[in-house]
Amino acid sequence: MHRQPLSDAEAALGAELGAVRPDLTQPYTAALPGARAAVLSRLWRGLVHEPMPWVVRREAAGDDGVTLHLADGHRLHGPLVDPYATAARVDEVRLDALSYDRPARLMTALAVPHSAAFAAELDHSVASLALSRANRAAATARPPVTSWEWEQRLVDGHPFHPNCRSRPGFSTADQLAYGPEHRQIVRLGLAPVDEALVVGEWPERFRDGGRVLIPVHPWQAAHVLKCPLGEVIEAHPLMSLRTLALPGGGPHVKTTLSARITSSVRDISVYSIETSAIVSDFMAKVAARTDGLLHVTRTLGAVTAGSPDLAAVLRESPEAYADTATGERVVPVAALATTELPRSPSWLADFTRLTLTVCLRLLDLGVALEAHGQNLLVVLSPSGAPRRLIYRDLADIRVSPARLARHGIPAPAMAGRIITDDETTLRRKLFGALVTGTLGATAGSTPVLREALSTAIRDLPRTPDLDTLLEGPVPTKALTLMRLSPERPGDIWTEVPSPLR
Repeated sequence: MHRQPLSDAEAALGAELGAVRPDLTQPYTAALPGARAAVLSRLWRGLVHEPMPWVVRREAAGDDGVTLHLADGHRLHGPLVDPYATAARVDEVRLDALSYDRPARLMTALAVPHSAAFAAELDHSVASLALSRANRAAATARPPVTSWEWEQRLVDGHPFHPNCRSRPGFSTADQLAYGPEHRQIVRLGLAPVDEALVVGEWPERFRDGGRVLIPVHPWQAAHVLKCPLGEVIEAHPLMSLRTLALPGGGPHVKTTLSARITSSVRDISVYSIETSAIVSDFMAKVAARTDGLLHVTRTLGAVTAGSPDLAAVLRESPEAYADTATGERVVPVAALATTELPRSPSWLADFTRLTLTVCLRLLDLGVALEAHGQNLLVVLSPSGAPRRLIYRDLADIRVSPARLARHGIPAPAMAGRIITDDETTLRRKLFGALVTGTLGATAGSTPVLREALSTAIRDLPRTPDLDTLLEGPVPTKALTLMRLSPERPGDIWTEVPSPLR
């Protein structure tokens, strides 16, 4: 089926590639069938496990797969799908009598509300993923040393999102220049601003007399601000694309990037800037209650010109919390699959125990971390044993004043979306990221995750939060439904079966 003509996005990217990197044209073409299957696998997982309003019934038939009965009378059939599987490959799905191996064409054929726009995103995700895989040698050119080098080894993007590599608005040249998997140096502009809100300490290197210099991503400068870069600094792009590591172990700089990557537009709200120092100081105190098992990268300074389109945050490098001289390594959890670690059952149980111990302790205190594989990093011993955790990017945590009060901890002096006492919201925030995005993606399947969890929880104190995790289904973001529901702002949640049941 892969001999069919290229889709519009595949052909467009291929044509641009022929102009800017002709050496990658053949590897790109060869990578397309695998990229289509990878995106189709993520899409099929969403269709099977998320509450699509136009699916009236799901019917599993053992090894024969699962059939989705649609409201319009059609039937959609494909293989059974493990909600925690990361290596499972779906090569085709049948809609009535027709087989589809391309996710965009399947979505177009379904003809459900907003399917045309989502199909275009899926098409772009396939083409971009094939480009990333075609240039895979760049991501594995030499053994990683720093955490930013580890995360640049991530080629396939989000393990469960069908838009795992969707970067609308990015040309082929943009992706090659700015995508972390392509391992290029990015030249950030420094935009002078006369009147800016500065929180924390903004370094002299980012000042020009009385003016503040705000680091600007070159894509943002060209497509949103429409201004020249001016003075520039060099940096290494991280997996979030808009956050970059300054050379020589310097701080990380989070820039505004008004483009939709996977589900979100990566700008920086004025609220995030205003509350950055309060949240950072508060989290440093709370993390101190974990007996050294968790460190939080502090926000050093934050600045905004009063608009989400022009703002930046400076935070500590994760390497500040590892003894690299003795051989400790800092690895983002999402990059664990690219390491040489054997990830034996005992290793995975140790890692699971560490993450649950830390995250459940913080949740009991009153802080729900969004502990997915991008925000959470693990410090490994020279032999590869998980020793402690590092958490970065505090913009989307949730804090419960009521829980804090039970432990005699003053709540941070702030309001807004971070503050909530709603138990469902707190547990969704943690479990939706930790169980699926961190533990599930690291384990790679339900049986492996079940074994790790079963071993780890024996050593954990029983709390209402742990009981909720053990007794019920696991909350997770309905990533596919969210892209099919542009009229519904914010997150949409669903539930997947507990790996322990």
